Amino acid sequence: MEFFNAFAVSLQSVWSDSGFAAFTVGNGIMIVVGLILLYLAIVKEFEPLLLAPIAFGCILANFPKTGFMEDPGVMQAIHYGIANEIFPPLIFLGIGAMTDFGPLLANPSTLLLGAAAQVGVFVSLAGAMLLGFNVQEAAAIGIIGGADGPTAIYLTIKLAPHLLGAIAVAAYSYMSLVPLIQPPVMRLLTTKKERETVMEQLRPVSKFERLVFPLVTAIVVSLLLPPIASLMGMLMLGNIFRESGVTDRLSDTAQNSLCNIVTIFLATGTGMTMSAENFLTLSTIEIIILGLIAFIGGTAGGVIFGKLQYKLSGGKVNPLIGSAGVSAVPMAARVSQVVGQKAKPGNYLLMHAMGPNVAGVIGTAVAAGTMLAMLK
Repeated sequence: MEFFNAFAVSLQSVWSDSGFAAFTVGNGIMIVVGLILLYLAIVKEFEPLLLAPIAFGCILANFPKTGFMEDPGVMQAIHYGIANEIFPPLIFLGIGAMTDFGPLLANPSTLLLGAAAQVGVFVSLAGAMLLGFNVQEAAAIGIIGGADGPTAIYLTIKLAPHLLGAIAVAAYSYMSLVPLIQPPVMRLLTTKKERETVMEQLRPVSKFERLVFPLVTAIVVSLLLPPIASLMGMLMLGNIFRESGVTDRLSDTAQNSLCNIVTIFLATGTGMTMSAENFLTLSTIEIIILGLIAFIGGTAGGVIFGKLQYKLSGGKVNPLIGSAGVSAVPMAARVSQVVGQKAKPGNYLLMHAMGPNVAGVIGTAVAAGTMLAMLK
């Protein structure tokens, strides 16, 4: 009898120490959310390299009593890398190594299209403030419109870390939905004649130009906006690796091994901020809606400015490339190509759209730096 009593006490101790004893309905809901995100990543292939680890991080975050955030270990190290701005700059190093700034240099006016696409950021910022978010929270929500996940995470960590889960999921979700969200906006704001515009072939860009551009950009932007020096510096360092011709091994590492490893840590750690108490709030729904408004606004801003360039150039600029001003590289540029080819088969807009697309990466970082300089 004494043995059975001791066994019952042991079982009760195991149960009280288990996650089941502290499991809540909210935890269950968030695990289901994680499973849905995992389904979208694996089955629907919505940004699987990002959404899959975010989804699994969300599931892990809702296991009670794990001590992930309190006990030393890999999970706390991942959280440290996000909270202390380590991972986003390293992602930018990889993006820089992957990015060809040639189309932007061949047609510098497309830089204005990348800037115009940032209008969605400020529209959403105003909307968030009207809904009662403070200015720091509103700025972090607005940056979703730039369709740049690492920049959104970087800014949110600095201004509104408690909103990181909702903002990161919104940013990466809308990045994956670019082919669905952008085309209706593009067709609504342009005429068939404008969509059929064939642009002249881009001029060749010299190696000298390709090397000077990242150096000058890093120096000017970092001096003007010191809060984003790490992002801009790493972006341009990666590009120098790509263009120098003597650092192929570094460029390959930045593009592949390093970028993949950091993506795993960044995305999983972001998902681990999606605990039930942080995510299941009215503000999460508001953030997702505002993020959509920001993204649509950014697309519209780029296209409208593209229409202006179409008029000023005498019909030589296809307004569709303005939609690529959001920094979802290279997906937004591909969407410009697809919509343009539907209007006029054989029309090749991809390289033209890459100009505003890479300008959008710089533009979103500059918008984030401006907000940090004003609000930090």
